[in-house]
Amino acid sequence: GDSSMQATADSSKKNGSWSSWKGQAMDLLYWRNVKQSGAVFSSVLLLLFSLTQFSVVSVAAYLALAALSATISFRIYKSVLQAVQKTDEGHPFKAYLEIEMTLSQDQISKYADKILLYTNTCMKELRRLFLVQDLVDSLKFAVLMWLLTYVGALFNGLTLLILGVVSMFTMPVVYEKHQAQIDQYVGLIRTQVNGVVGKIQAKIPGAKRKEE
Repeated sequence: GDSSMQATADSSKKNGSWSSWKGQAMDLLYWRNVKQSGAVFSSVLLLLFSLTQFSVVSVAAYLALAALSATISFRIYKSVLQAVQKTDEGHPFKAYLEIEMTLSQDQISKYADKILLYTNTCMKELRRLFLVQDLVDSLKFAVLMWLLTYVGALFNGLTLLILGVVSMFTMPVVYEKHQAQIDQYVGLIRTQVNGVVGKIQAKIPGAKRKEE
């Protein structure tokens, strides 16, 4: 009884922490706190733009040097200030040094389980597409890969990553403000695509889905 109650409490705690993290991420993407979202958005963009000009090693080294310069300067400043004022406030970063930063076995297991689940799902889906379990889905995948060859010729990986970050911080807000119109257009496009797929299924032997 006690063990099952403890397990239920641990599960609720994990779900609560996951929901909290997800809620914070949504708040960032929907700009609930403009200053916080702006700081994260500009920092990520600055990092990505830096990577387009310098190597990963150089960017990491410059960031480390900038952080060390700030912390060392602040530590020296506080030490001098304490010596002048003859106070003993201790280490200026004491509160941060005492924060627990180790991952528990439960946290490691939780993240490992999620990674394993996503990996297995991905492998099963790729097997299904490449071995043509469903002809229409495999054709869609082939068209997507063909389109990606053109995208890859126009943009490199970092450029696509920058566009992805910009989209993440702009599209949710745009959708929230114009949800009705966007849903209407998406519905029209989906109807057209389904119509084309239906015609292909009717004309290509073996393309029609099996009735479940």
